[in-house]
Amino acid sequence: MTQLFRAMRLYGNIVLLLLTATVLGIAAYWASIFLPNIRHDYSIFSLIIPSLTIVIILIGIQWSTPRTEAFFLFVFGVLWLAQAAWTTDIIGNLQCDALTSQQIPTKSGSLSERSWCYEMRVVQAFSWMIFCLYAIFLWILISLTTRARALGRPYAWAEPIVELPWFGQWPGYEGGYPNGGGMPYPGAYGYPGMMPMQPMPGYVGSQIQPGYVVQQNPGHSVVIQPGVNGQPPTVTQVPGTVSSM
Repeated sequence: MTQLFRAMRLYGNIVLLLLTATVLGIAAYWASIFLPNIRHDYSIFSLIIPSLTIVIILIGIQWSTPRTEAFFLFVFGVLWLAQAAWTTDIIGNLQCDALTSQQIPTKSGSLSERSWCYEMRVVQAFSWMIFCLYAIFLWILISLTTRARALGRPYAWAEPIVELPWFGQWPGYEGGYPNGGGMPYPGAYGYPGMMPMQPMPGYVGSQIQPGYVVQQNPGHSVVIQPGVNGQPPTVTQVPGTVSSM
């Protein structure tokens, strides 16, 4: 895994949780004064979306793969877009500071329309922010997973998401090769039925850097193994021919 990606993902989820919890708190207050007969459709929708978002984020922090996370990022991005658009449609161009003594009915009395207007503006702004964050996170996830596949991880979409490298890093496992997690790679294991390849005595295993060229010795095969903790892969030259799996 790469610690940088894990930290960035955790920080992003914390921001989402804070924004979502704020929307949920306001929606819960509206439900307590409006439901079941006043603004019931919008109040119920405003309760369901942030509640589901918090549950999915808490589950995803513990376990997720890029393909499942991409699915939920897309779905909840669309739901928060609907929440933001619905709120914008209700509040329109209403100027909150121009409201003075107006009241709106509740199930047990009335509420200052100015207070309700400010609450709607908060929900509107936070909903648009959450939608934008989901769109950005989805773009980052697709970019990192596609990049990991290009660097020799063909099963990157099915692996635990914490094993993705951040931008500028190389894919790799903390402490070595996967042990019970993820899927085996032809590049990580040398020959069929053998243990992960190690540099042979007498042959130097070097780390490849961007822009470097590996000079292949005559009669040797070049074996590239994934790096560890986002480090560049190790290149080893083995005498003879190595058939790809």
